[in-house]
Amino acid sequence: MRTEHQEQINKVIEGLQGKSITHVYFTACGGSQAVLMAGQYIIDKETSIPAHVYTANEFVYDTPKEVNDHALVITCSHSGNTPETVNAAKKAREKGAIVVALSNEIASPLCQAAEYPIHYDWGKEADASDLNKAILYGLVFKLLSTLDGSEKWEICLKALSKLNELTIKTKKENAEFTKQWGKDSKRDNIIYTIGSGINYGEVYSTAACWFMEMQWLHSNSIHSGEFFHGPFEIVDFDVPFILIKSIGSTRYLDERVEKFTAKFSDRFVVLDQADFDLTSVEEEAREYIAAILSGVVIRQMVESIAFERGHSLDVRRYMWQMEY
Repeated sequence: MRTEHQEQINKVIEGLQGKSITHVYFTACGGSQAVLMAGQYIIDKETSIPAHVYTANEFVYDTPKEVNDHALVITCSHSGNTPETVNAAKKAREKGAIVVALSNEIASPLCQAAEYPIHYDWGKEADASDLNKAILYGLVFKLLSTLDGSEKWEICLKALSKLNELTIKTKKENAEFTKQWGKDSKRDNIIYTIGSGINYGEVYSTAACWFMEMQWLHSNSIHSGEFFHGPFEIVDFDVPFILIKSIGSTRYLDERVEKFTAKFSDRFVVLDQADFDLTSVEEEAREYIAAILSGVVIRQMVESIAFERGHSLDVRRYMWQMEY
């Protein structure tokens, strides 16, 4: 992680010194909100401080009562121009909350609205430890290290430095699979995504952003724990699914989905995090690093299907094309 990013994260931690934080709120839109879901999961799993995720416009128009001077609000927008997220940051500041903004554009309206802006890098040439997910995880790990002083969070922070190497390796190991998946899936009109725990944000963004927004494919994200409470009735031999199979505490939920769906669907793909080579990563950090690497493989899959369909990921029909 670049020094610039470390210093920006440290400023947040310094700003929290001596303050009592009783709630943490994550608020954004679309893919940025999906990224923040991992932060909410980690805070809830590892601390007694309640953490919540809100889509930005709901946060603005139906602001939680506990957004006050004891709240930490973390926002994110790639461009920093998302109106709803900018307004959410302003609303949180009005309520007295400490507001952090993650963005690729440090001079953006969102970063100007926040008390603590944090920049992240973007693009294929960027080091993976400086991309949005790694910066979020670095912020959360540093926050947890400050809250409980556990050595675990220093171990997790060090693990982030291995992300670039692991990303390159993971891409190489999955290149043939993702290329073939794109060929096999290019004529599909609908693809469902399934996951649980820290991985649910990834399957949500895969359905809502990668497939619906960027490929105009019908999709829906299904939580593994909800699969048998309605969604499993649509399973059939020709219905495509992608399951991210966790190495974390919710692995049983994913295994239950896999055991059932594999019986009835010939189009069922499992990304098992146990297949990632994480031997260089300490046990304490593996669940979190694996979640980031799942997103690496998903992106390869999406780029493959976009190429096979001749539909660029940059093309939009409505977004940015008109007022809405």
